[in-house]
Amino acid sequence: MFRTNTLSEGDIYEILSNSRRRETLRHLTATRDCSITLRELSAGIAATETGQSPPPSAARESVRSSLHQTHLPKLTELGVVNYDRDARTVTLCDHARDVDHYMAVVTPYGLTWAELYQSLGVVSLLLVLASLLEAPLVGAIDPLLWVSSSLAAFATAITTQLWSNRWVVLKAFRR
Repeated sequence: MFRTNTLSEGDIYEILSNSRRRETLRHLTATRDCSITLRELSAGIAATETGQSPPPSAARESVRSSLHQTHLPKLTELGVVNYDRDARTVTLCDHARDVDHYMAVVTPYGLTWAELYQSLGVVSLLLVLASLLEAPLVGAIDPLLWVSSSLAAFATAITTQLWSNRWVVLKAFRR
């Protein structure tokens, strides 16, 4: 079913304009049940900001305060998260999906890397299957060659992604 109740592009850009709101969404999507305590969330974001684990208590307190007073109420108002002020828990809501697409890393061709890898996987599987079933044209080529070609395509895509994000990857290795 198509959803028609989505966030406006302006609201999404407003959400993404702040690094703490972006990190909040990254941390929430990384949790299995998409729910986290304010304390855990603050510590995770402070660790990302400072590059220290555990982060200094002053950094955790600064993050906790800004999340509690500003960012979580804003995200709650827009229906992206549900912030229970009494229990101090944060949970993702339906509108988080609207924002998620804008946070995805996009290839130079307009696809997200995830979409590219999914497409490569499906095409590779279909080629190998068609070769095993001896389909016209495709079946004339050994399935092992199709598998090797598919692996080479994946390796090329991974290398391209790493190269395009090399500064981010190198920064992560330096920590």
